[in-house]
Amino acid sequence: MLRGEITTAIRRALMQELAAVGYGRLSIEAVARRAGVSKTAIYRRWSSKLDLVLEVVATAAGGRLPALDTGSLRGDLALLFQVVAHALRHPLASQIIPDLLAEAARNPTIAETLQRVLRARQQEVAGRLISRAVQRGELPAATDPEAAVDLIVGPLYWRLAIARTPVTDSYLETLVESVALGLGMQDALPRQREAPVTG
Repeated sequence: MLRGEITTAIRRALMQELAAVGYGRLSIEAVARRAGVSKTAIYRRWSSKLDLVLEVVATAAGGRLPALDTGSLRGDLALLFQVVAHALRHPLASQIIPDLLAEAARNPTIAETLQRVLRARQQEVAGRLISRAVQRGELPAATDPEAAVDLIVGPLYWRLAIARTPVTDSYLETLVESVALGLGMQDALPRQREAPVTG
């Protein structure tokens, strides 16, 4: 394999091994076997298991998202929730994230890295969404960006990664309206259907 292919194979093998055995039982030897490379190939790139895990998780968290600019806050929220729900439904993510959160409670380095990379990503994506909504006049200028980001990313993450509750299309639609209302969008309440005229 070429150098780039080896690195890609190692990263893929790490994610699969993490999902299979968790961080505590993860070993460089097992990752090397799964990737079809030598342990030396891994140690040339990362000095330890912890360095390998943190770098790969940070890279995954920083992956590119589609442009979330539909022209409206509701549209942006709906698209963001669909993307996040799809990512968190992936078997690897649904197994790895809870395990790393549990490990973070015991390992300050993992906790700091997860906090830094995930929070930065959340602020980047949701922060732009809020900024555009304020510019369009959909949200008050005084909207608190940090609280808004928590309100946007918190419910869906909790449902999928912690509570492990299925997410339906109707739930996502309700979530869009609830978050829009919580953020202070003036017309965020669902529009009521007019009652039929009786003669």
